[in-house]
Parts: sequence; C-alpha cells; structure tokens
Amino acid sequence: MDTDGTVLAAAQGLLIIGPLAVGVVLVAVLVGVVWWGRRKRQQQPPPPRPEEQPRLPDSGPVHEVREHREPNELPPSEHRLTPHELKRTNGS
Repeated sequence: MDTDGTVLAAAQGLLIIGPLAVGVVLVAVLVGVVWWGRRKRQQQPPPPRPEEQPRLPDSGPVHEVREHREPNELPPSEHRLTPHELKRTNGS
C-alpha cells in the first residue's frame, strides 16, 4: 500500500467535503432567513383597503407654493465664514 497515495486520496476527500459542507450550511441559512422573513411578513397588518386610501380634499389638489426670497448678502471679508457665523434664515 502506498502511503503517499493514501495521503493524497484523503486530502482529495477533504477538498470535496469542505465546499460541500459550506454549501449545505449556506443553503440552510438561506432557507432559515426566508422562513423567518415570511413569518415576520405574516405578523404585519394587511395593506389598506381601497376605501382606506387617502383622498383628495374637496377643494381639489394642493399646488406647490413658490416664493422668491432675497439672498442674504455676505459682507466682504478676508477669512472664510463658518456656519455658526452666518445669519439664521427662516428655513433653518
């Protein structure tokens, strides 16, 4: 009996069993995740019925309001202003 051949055959068997075991574990994890996701999905409330959907107001659709604001002019200075040195605006 050749010991070198036995060692190579054993190593070849490990090369087949290792990826196969990793694949089986990966498939088991994926099946578990899908099962868990379906269970969580069943616990959620059902989607709203058509009569529960939002409706337009009686006055019709709401339109976008556009306004023009004058820009805040920055005083000329030799150094860069940081955000806390700027004037506050209504939007922030």
